[in-house]
Amino acid sequence: MKVFWVTLVTVFLAELGDKTQLAALMLAAREKRFLPVFLGAALALVLASAVGVAAGRLLGDLLPVKLLRLLSGTIFILLGILILWGKM
Repeated sequence: MKVFWVTLVTVFLAELGDKTQLAALMLAAREKRFLPVFLGAALALVLASAVGVAAGRLLGDLLPVKLLRLLSGTIFILLGILILWGKM
């Protein structure tokens, strides 16, 4: 049960104020309809999370956790640099 709560809090905090939430905010403001925007955004987040979890499970079986942490941290930093330089 601990993994569930850690995942819930981590993903919830990571998603607050991100571009996905802003996109949902703009769609809801433009369309003035709560339920279709909420259901679409929720389903999209579920599907994106499923892809991430499946990839993590597969990579976790193939690579050591230490290497996965190094790779994910490096990719995260590289993406941040590209965003700062305006390349993304």
